[in-house]
Amino acid sequence: MTTPTTLERAFELARSGSCASVQDIRRRLKSEGFDQVEAHLAGPSLGKQLRRLCEEARQPGPQETPIA
Repeated sequence: MTTPTTLERAFELARSGSCASVQDIRRRLKSEGFDQVEAHLAGPSLGKQLRRLCEEARQPGPQETPIA
């Protein structure tokens, strides 16, 4: 199994719902030992993509209705 790149891991974290913001993603990446996190996550387009994924992942899904 290969180690994901900084960007790959950032997108994994955003989709997981475990990070509420890009700043949370930066903190997690640094705590996991990724290097040059700020450089990898620079740029408004990337920030926008990650923010959107964080928001989508943290929104509640549709309510499941029990089968009678």
